Amino acid sequence: MLAIKSPSAYAHEAGLRARAGEFIKPYATHIRILTSPQAWQAVNPGVSQSLEANGIRWQLEYLHGECTDEAIAGLTQNTQQQGAELLLAIGGGRVLDAAKAAAGQLPDIRLVNFATLAATCAAWSPVAIIYTADGGYVRSQPLKKMPDLVLVDSEVIAQSDVRYLKAGIVDALAKYYEFRPYQRRNPHDLALGLKVMTAQQALETYRQYGDAAVAANRQQQVTPELVNVIDANIVLAGLANSVRDVVPTPGFAHAIHNRLTRQPELHAWLHGEKVGYSLLVQSLIEHDGVPDAGLLALLRQYDMPLQLPALDGDRQAAIRRIAQQITFPQGAAERLPFTVSAAALEQALLATENPF
Repeated sequence: MLAIKSPSAYAHEAGLRARAGEFIKPYATHIRILTSPQAWQAVNPGVSQSLEANGIRWQLEYLHGECTDEAIAGLTQNTQQQGAELLLAIGGGRVLDAAKAAAGQLPDIRLVNFATLAATCAAWSPVAIIYTADGGYVRSQPLKKMPDLVLVDSEVIAQSDVRYLKAGIVDALAKYYEFRPYQRRNPHDLALGLKVMTAQQALETYRQYGDAAVAANRQQQVTPELVNVIDANIVLAGLANSVRDVVPTPGFAHAIHNRLTRQPELHAWLHGEKVGYSLLVQSLIEHDGVPDAGLLALLRQYDMPLQLPALDGDRQAAIRRIAQQITFPQGAAERLPFTVSAAALEQALLATENPF
């Protein structure tokens, strides 16, 4: 059975923060806002003035750390105690995921996501990624409800560090390189075909507009190229993740990423940067030790790390532990056209020790 689980609506405008209240008022006039100090500063005074102008009352809560079970439980309780009608999440992936997970535990609460970065597809994606307090991956939690609305202000994203945009590009293009291998053994699967088609559209967007979008972000300017890339990072990547079938097709590079989050030396890497390195590892396994040239060029184009940093203790032993602790569903591994094993992972990880 094919299903597509996505937000009800998406609005992307330059300067949208000054109209946030107009978008939210049809859903609620008493809301709770989850954000971070940096994100709240990035959207104000526009958001707060717009909420006031539209007669919307709110209480503010900051997420200072990771999207943890504890943070989700606290947000859920605070929203209930407030008696809010809607939860407005303003920020990056951690904030958006925490709000998505909390809203799923509150049947009567509406949810609006306001993405202030284009570093992931979290604003759209039908899962919330749960971490430990120190940033280690715990699980990908399917959502019980999707946002009523996703808001994006390209002026806000244009002001952000270009590193986030580049990481978001790589996280999005990963969908193509992760889903496409499944098609070799499942060429007639409709859901898989839709996922790959959407992911390929994102990839074509980056080939056409990627360099110009990065340049615009560096200059803190909103251009058509930047708008197209933001939409690809959030909508196209999120939509590729939104298509579901009875046969799951999890991303292998993301499974590698999940283990890397538990490596303290990599905590400074963004999500998309870990995914980029993991794509290189996947490609080395898939192509017998020689990475796909097109993928490698994209990873270099967007300044992804291609080698692990210094690791505590014996480096080779640490790499072996990483390889042995990467987990991937056996059923999914059997549908891929390459061998997934600890030995293959270790060999690929070691291969990244030499510059490409």
